[in-house]
Amino acid sequence: MATFVLNEKDGREKTALSSEYAQIWFDNRSKGTTIEIGLSDPPLNPARPNKPELVRAGEVPRRRPNTLNGQIAILHSIAHIELNAVDLHWDIIARFANIKMPVGFYDDWVKSAQEESNHFNLICDCLEELGSYYGDLTAHDGLWQAAIDTRDDLLGRLAVVPMVLEARGLDVTPNMIRLFEKAKLKNAVKALKTIYEEEVSHVAYGSKWFNFLCGRNNLDPKIEFHRLVTKYFNGFLKPPFNEEKRADAGLPPDFYWPLADQLNINTSYK
Repeated sequence: MATFVLNEKDGREKTALSSEYAQIWFDNRSKGTTIEIGLSDPPLNPARPNKPELVRAGEVPRRRPNTLNGQIAILHSIAHIELNAVDLHWDIIARFANIKMPVGFYDDWVKSAQEESNHFNLICDCLEELGSYYGDLTAHDGLWQAAIDTRDDLLGRLAVVPMVLEARGLDVTPNMIRLFEKAKLKNAVKALKTIYEEEVSHVAYGSKWFNFLCGRNNLDPKIEFHRLVTKYFNGFLKPPFNEEKRADAGLPPDFYWPLADQLNINTSYK
């Protein structure tokens, strides 16, 4: 099921398939049964629609956020992030199915994929309300590079994707909500508030399973997190940090503040 989602190129169809499979998973779980965790061959890169055209991060046009075009550009960027997130959550299921994990691991990432699917559609609806659509602008593929870099390292995937990239969403989303409140775009505000509330649990799932694996392998979580982020993340952790929400997600300050001081500036992610 995870690989089928990854191989679907249309965004709306991909998220519909994602939601359908998530419902099947949880319907079985509610009956006390669990779908067998098999093995498959997920693609290195998920299928993508012909548009948006993917360019390097620095080539994505910048627009003033207080203009309609600027607001559309921000929403388009968020839609692209959410579509990548759908694939990232299904990919962690398919790519690491050879590693024995508790069934709760699959519960968490299926739920995350289901929520990210809803986020994508909410933002696409907002774009269409403003006379645009997903694919109308260019986008970059920096988020998926993190998946490629960590394709053989589950601990690295957990450290970089939910605990760095998704945690960044906790830092920046409150300002975006205020921006769209000022623009009186009620549906965008509602969508962003939903994303903000649910993103905390996605980061928390990453933290939970990262700590679980560190415990199983007798590793110090903080030392291992610093090592893996330094190895795999091509950027630096940029303050200010939303310390309250990061704490809610199980990320203490001594995990991320040292990395803000050590790594070079690169804002190509989130």
